[in-house]
Amino acid sequence: MKFIKKLVPTVFIAVAVIITGYILGTSYLTRGKSDPSVTVKGLGQQSFDSDLIVWRASFSSNSLDLKEAYADLNNDIERVKEYLKTQGILDNEIVFDAADIDKKYDRIYDENGNFKENIFRGYELNQSFEVQSKSVDMVERTSREVSKLIDAGIELNSYSPQYYYTKLAALKIKMIEAATKDAKNRAETIANHGGGSLGKLTYASMGVFQITAENSSDEYSWGGSFNTSSKRKTASITMRLNYEID
Repeated sequence: MKFIKKLVPTVFIAVAVIITGYILGTSYLTRGKSDPSVTVKGLGQQSFDSDLIVWRASFSSNSLDLKEAYADLNNDIERVKEYLKTQGILDNEIVFDAADIDKKYDRIYDENGNFKENIFRGYELNQSFEVQSKSVDMVERTSREVSKLIDAGIELNSYSPQYYYTKLAALKIKMIEAATKDAKNRAETIANHGGGSLGKLTYASMGVFQITAENSSDEYSWGGSFNTSSKRKTASITMRLNYEID
């Protein structure tokens, strides 16, 4: 019995040495070796037509008398409203801004080029308005046919329409799904051709949402492009995924 009691600690020590050696050996063999994995990038892309148009324009009136200038301006506002109505644009789609008042002066100089005085030559009232509508084609056509108002004596300045899409949230989700599927397909192809199989997803990162004109040379931006000058657009997004390889 005494012999057995003396032997037990020795056995425990031997077992501990074996286990420690195994752990250190395994650590040495795997040191510096990373688990096999693959990182891929997938693309989700879709073209679409804008469903909201914003068109801005402005006009002005001039008079030496402020009340007369306002009267002329209000008359032109009614004529513009009537014209837009005949084109099919609804009243609730038109917003008129507050008029800007500008006093105009002529600077008078003497024969030596020295300033003498300012002579008041009247008031200029500038009126701008905005049309927001989902009738994109109709408003686009109207913005191109403002010569009728110009012919009627209204000096209308028409600006290029801006085009938007009101369902971007749903489109973005759809494109994330497409980009993720594309990335996974790429990862599976790489794994299969390398003699392995695709393991679990360990990392996912979404790129910046980009909206550019379709078939254009618009450049991507780090903060995300958002084209508003083209009715037909292309949206894109990337997904970066990392998978383990079994």
